[in-house]
Amino acid sequence: MPPQDMTTAASPSGGATPGHPGTDHLLDALQHQVAVFARRAEQTRLGGVGQVRNSMDRAAYLLLNRLDVEGPMGVKALAAGMGIDSSTVTRQVAPLVDTGLVKRTSHPEDGRAVVLQLSPRGQARLEEVRASRRELMSQVTGDWSEEERDTFCALLTRFNSSLAARQAAHQPAQEG
Repeated sequence: MPPQDMTTAASPSGGATPGHPGTDHLLDALQHQVAVFARRAEQTRLGGVGQVRNSMDRAAYLLLNRLDVEGPMGVKALAAGMGIDSSTVTRQVAPLVDTGLVKRTSHPEDGRAVVLQLSPRGQARLEEVRASRRELMSQVTGDWSEEERDTFCALLTRFNSSLAARQAAHQPAQEG
């Protein structure tokens, strides 16, 4: 195990804080580890390995992934599903359309409406990035058991869901 320093220690002070109950100490350690994770994720952009490393930003990856998993959809539906606003999706999707990773097509039921759809080129690029990121995850967790990987994934998923629910509960009601 590598030596602990301010970036890997269980808490900002590297140990128990006198006078804090166990729960406070654990929550301090948790928030510190989340902050360290966020910094490391931003530094590496968890971009993968090899030539594909850092070749797709987080916003593009999340947009392409959602279109792949959920299929063609309009900007409003995409924004709602991602918990961001429509103008942000419009801005983020523009370069994906310009580079041919996403295409705009007519809605199958309402020809006046436009939907965004992953293009064959976008699908291929997404698979390339996924494979690279999968390899990175394999390397980073190479000495973990399958059970540890599963537990970590389940807890991280739960953590992200709790953050999303909290964000949704604290957003002002949308007019419309």
